[in-house]
Amino acid sequence: MNKLKVGVIGTGHLGKLHTKMFKSIENCELVGIYDSNMEQLKAASEDLNVQRTSSIEELLKKVDAISIAATTTAHFEIAKKCFEYGVHVFIEKPITTTIKEAEELVEISAKKNLNLQVGHIERFNPALVSMEKYFEEPKFIQTDRLAQFNPRGTDVAVVLDLMIHDIDIILSLVKSDVVDVQANGVAVVSDHLDIANARLQFANGAVANVTASRISQKKLRKMRIFQKDSYIALDFITGVAESYRLVPPDAEVSPSLISFGEIGIGEKRKKLVYEQPEQKELNALQYELQLFVDSVLNKTKPVVSGVDGLRALKVAQIIIQKIEGQKIT
Repeated sequence: MNKLKVGVIGTGHLGKLHTKMFKSIENCELVGIYDSNMEQLKAASEDLNVQRTSSIEELLKKVDAISIAATTTAHFEIAKKCFEYGVHVFIEKPITTTIKEAEELVEISAKKNLNLQVGHIERFNPALVSMEKYFEEPKFIQTDRLAQFNPRGTDVAVVLDLMIHDIDIILSLVKSDVVDVQANGVAVVSDHLDIANARLQFANGAVANVTASRISQKKLRKMRIFQKDSYIALDFITGVAESYRLVPPDAEVSPSLISFGEIGIGEKRKKLVYEQPEQKELNALQYELQLFVDSVLNKTKPVVSGVDGLRALKVAQIIIQKIEGQKIT
């Protein structure tokens, strides 16, 4: 089997998870890990039984691809160095902290014909994956992503830390440009926005109302999607998805569907059916890293490309600008 030689940069919480997942992927070989924090690097190396390197350059000389799980502010410089060594890159979300940096990475990856995949892990959540065939043309989307406070991630606003997950999903579902953004939010326990709400208006008339907070008592990660003749509810914590759909009155209803009878009269009669698809048994992180490895080996486009990461970042930065009034860069 042709195996991809992979390394991980960053040995914090996410970096350790990446390391464990790569060790379980058959068509890749985990060559080593690196972190600028030598004590943390040594501990992770011993704990996970993985070779460590003394510098980024040493690791880059040994690998075909790198997974960047370092702090967001370090993403750009690390990814740029990876490209200089001709190495493919998986980079955790958000792609970078600024639009200019993201644009440069996208440009370099295209010029060097190197894959750049952004770690928007919720694209691979079982709830979303199980409902893929039912997404048509969303008209209204409501998302709520609430988390308990954790110092990890507070180097950026909650918009870049949490909300960007939902922004990315929404942009993948609504095939239209964002034409207007209204937003508000506040910093409560950190130097950056800790809670934010945004209303996105699309050129095709679709609307998305997005809320994110990292100072909630309880976790909540839900998305509700309304489109013609259907309502879809996704729970990203449990991985459970539900669908209510209107189908023709003479449509055959499979045993997996529950019929609630008919609504409307005459030609407008429809049958209301409910479905809760069988939950997909998959590890979202392992799945997205597996797809990254496959895309490099098969020379195909990543599922969540650098362009996708850039689009999500642009919308996120507009939201931050609307709240803080800062210049977008």
